[in-house]
Amino acid sequence: MITERMQKAIEEQVNAEIWSAYLYLSMSAWFQRQNLLGFANWMKIQWQEEITHAIKFFDYVHERGGQIFLKPIAGVPTDWKSTAEIFAETLKHENHVTSLINNLCNIAVEGKDHATNNMLQWFVAEQVEEEANAEQILVQVKMIGDNGYGMLMLDRELATRVFVDSTQKAV
Repeated sequence: MITERMQKAIEEQVNAEIWSAYLYLSMSAWFQRQNLLGFANWMKIQWQEEITHAIKFFDYVHERGGQIFLKPIAGVPTDWKSTAEIFAETLKHENHVTSLINNLCNIAVEGKDHATNNMLQWFVAEQVEEEANAEQILVQVKMIGDNGYGMLMLDRELATRVFVDSTQKAV
């Protein structure tokens, strides 16, 4: 059985994951308007990943005998000045999500909830990857600067990304 404190904290995380998905879909829409369809694709896949993260938390609480009460999702930004600004915001946001995951780990450890702490380690590893990916693209975008050809090359590379639901256990 999951404790009420842990359940409430994960419930807040479900909301945060869905908000993250909403943010990335908004960023995808901005890239669509800029005709940077590879960047739009990359953000749309981020959106899909965040939804699967929310579902992983949602399912976990129910598996442990708890219940999730969904809350309203706050609005997200819809306009940015540049690709660099979006990826700086993406990195900042992923750093924030990491702090939220770390807080969940702290609650699990304090409550001696080893099962939840074990489940959360998947998210700890995922956040290392999320931060690294956002930082790598931000560095590349800054290196490209105003070089339109370089931006199109990166856009083409990001168009090759495909969604893989890494939250599912291997069968």
